[in-house]
Amino acid sequence: MPVTTDNSTTAMVGYSIYEKNKLPISVNCLDDKLIIEWDDGAQSEYHYLWLRDNCHCEQCITSLTREQIFEICDVPFTIKPSNANISPEHELQITWDFENHHSRYLAGWLEQHCYTKASREARQLKPTLWDRQQISQYLPTHQYQDIMSDSQALLNWLYEVRDYGISIVKNVDTSENTVKKVAERISFIRETNFGTIFDVVAKNNANSAAYTTLRLPLHTDLPTRELQPGLQFLHCLVNDAQGGESILVDGFKIAQYIRENYPDDFIALTTLSMSFYNKDKASDYRFDSPAISVNNQGEVVEVRLANFLRGPIAIAADKMQAIYAGYRRFMLLARQERFQFFHRLNAGDLLVFDNRRVLHSRNAFSLEQGHRHLQGCYVDRDELLSRIRVLERELA
Repeated sequence: MPVTTDNSTTAMVGYSIYEKNKLPISVNCLDDKLIIEWDDGAQSEYHYLWLRDNCHCEQCITSLTREQIFEICDVPFTIKPSNANISPEHELQITWDFENHHSRYLAGWLEQHCYTKASREARQLKPTLWDRQQISQYLPTHQYQDIMSDSQALLNWLYEVRDYGISIVKNVDTSENTVKKVAERISFIRETNFGTIFDVVAKNNANSAAYTTLRLPLHTDLPTRELQPGLQFLHCLVNDAQGGESILVDGFKIAQYIRENYPDDFIALTTLSMSFYNKDKASDYRFDSPAISVNNQGEVVEVRLANFLRGPIAIAADKMQAIYAGYRRFMLLARQERFQFFHRLNAGDLLVFDNRRVLHSRNAFSLEQGHRHLQGCYVDRDELLSRIRVLERELA
């Protein structure tokens, strides 16, 4: 059944579990919506079309896949209840005036999907922003054996990767391709033109500055793609070279600072496109996008920057000064030590960060007295969030 309920404090709709934190006590039907009053005095409004669109019954949701088979265009736009009430089991029950269809909605499901402004804001995930001082005081750090063997430890790690956009895993087996095992604790790996697993070592025929001993400037990886990779994993197998320290900057923190102090630059960075090119003998990737992306609530959701992969900007002439002003502002701030976190990766360390948020760079290094070998891979951000939700269900 798509809907499962009992006398406990939780109920299930599809695969998701909903807490019964509060109970509906009355329902008031208006012209195009109804109002539910909860036992804590709060009120929620639900439009009739929305309610009919979200009926959980087996006529509307297949029990095999939990996917919707009902289509809202198959009922009148003016559909409304012929009867609506709160049952003794604290469910909203509706009989519709079209086809006499019956729907019921669990209290926990209604609460979690209330779309008042306050409810939507309360459900919105808020990233934990950081600068050098803050991340130095608390750098999310976890143990390899814990996240590989314990589901709760894995979930705790993933929460911090999601919220901070950065984490260190310690005491990782230094055998080659161990990074693949860690990444697959989340999901499958995203393959790119650099392969599934890439080796960060200096080589003579390098097709990226990452595969040299040169200093790397702050950047996000593969801004040349429509979808930049989400999580980046860098596993240190050996590092006894001189130099090569990693430098990381929370791009969301920089974006917030610019929004608050230089609003014109923020508007330019979120509305004017920059061009990114990555040309090789066998590939040619190009993409135009603002350096900072925001969602429909205006919240920053992505940073896309790599100076060494920029192509000629192609925007209206009267906007050219504005985009350069915003870009220079961002990068000059990112160069300031107060925003930069320095970390030397040692053998057995695995650095994970959100590539669509955290800019990273590397100091130049010398191989005269040692060797440096990192292995890396990517996992998309969607896979991180999906794994969190599944683990939450399994551990509930």
